[in-house]
Amino acid sequence: MPESGRDWAGLREELVERKRDDFDWRSGRIPLYVYFGDEELYNVAKEAYNIYFSENALGKKAFPSVDEMEREVIGMCLDLFHAPPTADGSFTCGGTESNFLVLKMAREHARAEFPDIERPKAIVSSTCHPSIDKAAYYLGVDVVRIPATADFRADVDAFDKAIDASTILFVASAPGYTHGVFDPIGELGHLAQERNRMLHIDACLGGFLAPFVRDIDYPIPELDFAVPGVTSLSADIHKYGMSAKGASVLLYRDGRMKRFQRFETKNWPRGLYATDTFLGSRSAGAVASAWAVMNYLGREGYRKLARTVMDTKRRLTEGIESIDGLEIVHPSELCMLLYRSKDPAVDINAIGDNLLKKGWFVGRAVDPVSIHLAINPVHAASVDEYLSDLRASVDEARSSGAVGELDESTY
Repeated sequence: MPESGRDWAGLREELVERKRDDFDWRSGRIPLYVYFGDEELYNVAKEAYNIYFSENALGKKAFPSVDEMEREVIGMCLDLFHAPPTADGSFTCGGTESNFLVLKMAREHARAEFPDIERPKAIVSSTCHPSIDKAAYYLGVDVVRIPATADFRADVDAFDKAIDASTILFVASAPGYTHGVFDPIGELGHLAQERNRMLHIDACLGGFLAPFVRDIDYPIPELDFAVPGVTSLSADIHKYGMSAKGASVLLYRDGRMKRFQRFETKNWPRGLYATDTFLGSRSAGAVASAWAVMNYLGREGYRKLARTVMDTKRRLTEGIESIDGLEIVHPSELCMLLYRSKDPAVDINAIGDNLLKKGWFVGRAVDPVSIHLAINPVHAASVDEYLSDLRASVDEARSSGAVGELDESTY
């Protein structure tokens, strides 16, 4: 820390300069992390956040407007996901916290209803997001990962065979982050009802895209509370919901289940400390941003963004398939796109290395080894440039015979 402070103009200039070597998300050169529509929408999200920049969403009594916006956001989400009148939910900071809380809920419910369970267990597909494993690590829950089917979906029969007396929860993806396909939620819902188990839907990626893609007549599978047997669902507003980061929801068919995710204690001098979520202090800016963007766009605006995403995916798919030596791994149902080399003389990781040199951040998948794109509206303007650089990268890899090194780091 400097002894004396510096002027803001100089600090601001340095901050801008520090970003010089970062990948340019505004030009669509990053296939994940940032979800961007246009400057107008971006400014709505940012200005709403800044209006509530200093407010703390922990302080519901001090900032009733924040509590009111939270409840309105949750209400809009319950409506979007066909929840019944008994439903309720919480505003969380992201998919990892949502998955943590649903696992805590299931564990505490099991402790109350099935005290003989010593080590509770959750059954998930091998394609499930690892935030479930992360939560389980902290909560003392076992995760059983079931190998996915050949088309990367949860194997319902294998789920059924894996159930034992300690099983408290199934988790399904809508869709899975790696391959972009939906688990068979209708079948898993039937199994959950038949075997008296809870079923959580991780729709953190697709929750604010899939309903609107269905609205524009794409065949999107069932994913929400319209499916009997679904007991909870999480969805990130800061992904395809287009709000500032720090915005997700966890919803329950039966709102009474929220009591099992809650933490409270009076074991300190100040009195009752109680939170429905893991975080204590948290930014009210994220709440305001989510509220503002959802009201600004409405269903019509989200349908327009969905059409842009799906049109961009089609253009990329057609362009990639036209390049000699490349193939799409498996057609996803939503926004993900994986492609790989089908030419033994062309190494897909060498292609990725060449794209990096041309200024594109490259997402990589391990199973199967491929390049991974999470398409969002900003990529519509960069399709032609990307395909041009991809063709050049393939030609360079073919002529050089280079073999790249697989970077297994997910993020």
